[in-house]
Amino acid sequence: MAAGWPGSRRAGVAPDPVGARSATSLRGMGFLVQVLLTAVAVWVSTIIPGIDLGDGSTPAKVGTLLGVALLFGLVNAVVKPVVKFFGCVFYIVTLGLIGLVVNGLMFWLTGWMAERLGLPFQVTGFWPAFWGAIIVALTSWVLNLVYDRIADND
Repeated sequence: MAAGWPGSRRAGVAPDPVGARSATSLRGMGFLVQVLLTAVAVWVSTIIPGIDLGDGSTPAKVGTLLGVALLFGLVNAVVKPVVKFFGCVFYIVTLGLIGLVVNGLMFWLTGWMAERLGLPFQVTGFWPAFWGAIIVALTSWVLNLVYDRIADND
C-alpha cells in the first residue's frame, strides 16, 4: 500500500493499537447501538398524539421501546425492500416522495405487530404513523451523526 492511505504502514511510524482498539470496540457494538438509538427515536415519536407507549414502570417502557426498535428494524430490513422493488415506478414518478408514505406505513405496521406481540405500543392511524416515522427518521439521523462523531474521536 502507498504511504498515506488508511491502513498503510509507513516506515518508522508505529500503529496506534490503543486508539484503533477503542474505535474498533465502539464500532463492533454497532447493532446494539443502532437498536438503542432507534429506541430513543421511537420514544421521541411518542410526542405525536396517536402514538402511545402505554402505562407501566420505566423499566417496562424501556423494554417496550427496545422491543419496538428491534421490530421496526426487522420490518425495515424485510418488508421495505420488497415494497421498494415492486413500487419502484411510484418512487420514480413521485421523485421519492412516496418514500414518506412507505415509511409511515412501515411504522404503522410496526405498531400493529407490536400490539399482536403483546408490546404496549400503539399507533392509531396513518397520520400519526406518517408524522411519527418522520420524527423517528430525523431523530435517528441526528443521533447517528452524534454517534459517528463520538466513534470517530475514539
